Amino acid sequence: MPSYKAPLRDMKFLLNEVFDYPGHYRTLSTGANATPDIVDAVLNECGRFCEEVLSPLYQTGDEEGCRLEDGEVRTPNGFRDAYQQYASGGWQGLSAPEEFGGQGLPASMGLFKQEMMGTANWSFSMYPGLSLGAMNTLFLHGSDEQQQTYLEPLVEGRWSGTMCLTEPQCGTDLGQVKTRAEPRADGSYQLTGTKIFISSGDHDLTENIIHIVLARLPDAPKGTRGISLFIVPKFLPTPDGGVGERNGVTCGGLEKKMGIKASATCVLNFDHATGYLIGPENQGLECMFTFMNTARIGTAIQGVGPAELSYQWALDYARERRSMRALSGKKEPEQVADALIYHADVRRMLMTQKAIAEGGRAMLYYAARLADHMVDGHMRGDQEAVDKYDDKLGFLTPILKGFLTELGNEAANLGMQVFGGHGYIREHGMEQIVRDTRIATLYEGTTGIQALDLLGRKVLLMTRGGAVREFTLKVANFARKHLTNSQLRPMALELLKLTGQWNWLTVRVMLAARKDRDVVSSAATDFLMYSGYVTMAYIWARQAAVAVAKLDTGGEESEAFYRAKLATAEFYYQRLLPRALGHATTMLAPANTMMQLEAGDMACTR
Repeated sequence: MPSYKAPLRDMKFLLNEVFDYPGHYRTLSTGANATPDIVDAVLNECGRFCEEVLSPLYQTGDEEGCRLEDGEVRTPNGFRDAYQQYASGGWQGLSAPEEFGGQGLPASMGLFKQEMMGTANWSFSMYPGLSLGAMNTLFLHGSDEQQQTYLEPLVEGRWSGTMCLTEPQCGTDLGQVKTRAEPRADGSYQLTGTKIFISSGDHDLTENIIHIVLARLPDAPKGTRGISLFIVPKFLPTPDGGVGERNGVTCGGLEKKMGIKASATCVLNFDHATGYLIGPENQGLECMFTFMNTARIGTAIQGVGPAELSYQWALDYARERRSMRALSGKKEPEQVADALIYHADVRRMLMTQKAIAEGGRAMLYYAARLADHMVDGHMRGDQEAVDKYDDKLGFLTPILKGFLTELGNEAANLGMQVFGGHGYIREHGMEQIVRDTRIATLYEGTTGIQALDLLGRKVLLMTRGGAVREFTLKVANFARKHLTNSQLRPMALELLKLTGQWNWLTVRVMLAARKDRDVVSSAATDFLMYSGYVTMAYIWARQAAVAVAKLDTGGEESEAFYRAKLATAEFYYQRLLPRALGHATTMLAPANTMMQLEAGDMACTR
């Protein structure tokens, strides 16, 4: 059975040498305990837990799946024990405030943990991952009483959380939500309705599950302006913080899915369930965005995770499997044939996986610094800092989620291709990675929804191109600093060209959209993918710059490691970045090429 190895060398390269996390943590109110020794110990221990406990459950969990017995969901064998180890190790509260039982470490530390867990076993990681979003929502919008009641058991991992948005008649269009919340005399609410596709909606890992639910009050306005947010526990808490009577929440069924079969995706029925309002009435969607943005960044990890896992397994296979001779001559004359890794086309696939995994990880770690500053602003009550970094992170979030999950899906398929026919056979694990990662481009908003959020909302509506101008100025300033270095000059020149083009494309789309609103939708996905390729180019250039410097002066890693970084950056620029040109061309194509055909004429059947 293939196994996962935590990419600690690459993680520490990014933390210590590319993004200077030790210096970054010294600027945070939550960073005092995040010393290099502590960070190193956390990464090493989390890596061990993921390798020894979670990874062995990856394939067995898929084979067994979850099951619904007498209205209760049972997780696969080994999951309960693994979760107890996770909770008792204090992992759930790694980045939670100490006042609620957490360890008070920066938010980014939780992301590094989530990356390793998600790569080792994405299905398992979804259970505690959904709880993090519930915790963040309560931190920011819960009342003092709600925080005192729910946060400590959530932080300790004794309770878990979910987000309940989707209903049978609506997914992305939440204005159609029908779940009703009737006020009661005691200040609570009675919720009635059905939610579908609820990850971790029911399971046997924790003693209670706290549902964060979107619902509509009786006198609420129509559409998204009339949605409120509620806490609906599976079991009502007792005054002493224990678990009381069963609430009116039941699992009506388990979805039969393509992948992530060890993650319970539930139909939840709320039948006169007791709930409690979070935040102001009719402002639930604004409060829920806290949860959704947390989930979207978490979902971006599922772009990096499968690329890393598929690459690890494909690389091992390509080193061992032998077929034919390399076109440039025998590489292993003592063997009957050369290993796959000596064939250029196989190397193309492996290098693509490597560039996606390491480039995507670096993009996440770049964004994690912004998240740290935003959370730190909340902790200090500095709303100006919160708004500043929320805007910066808001621009990157749809790129991270949309672009990285699309590339993660590509990388997973390439790994399967390296294995050839064996990749299609379940025992090797490659087809499971493909099945598991396919959902990443769909949930928390499909790629098209992320693209509309980026282009339509963040770029055109909210900033009129300002978000692109601000980010590209940072990229251009970096590029100019490296024009005199012979090894970095080609990348720097390409970045300067791309920053100009990105702004020009933004203006072109903006002007075209004034005449035809369909332009926004028709150009959005190409705009997102173009933005992703340019952003990753910037991040790869930053890694290359560090590698070049360390090859001259020495660093924490070996010379071979830095040369590999530089080679991968060059591969990205020569082999993957040219794709951006295709997206640039396509996004400027007239929208009528998509829309001119009448809806009734789309089919060719009788």
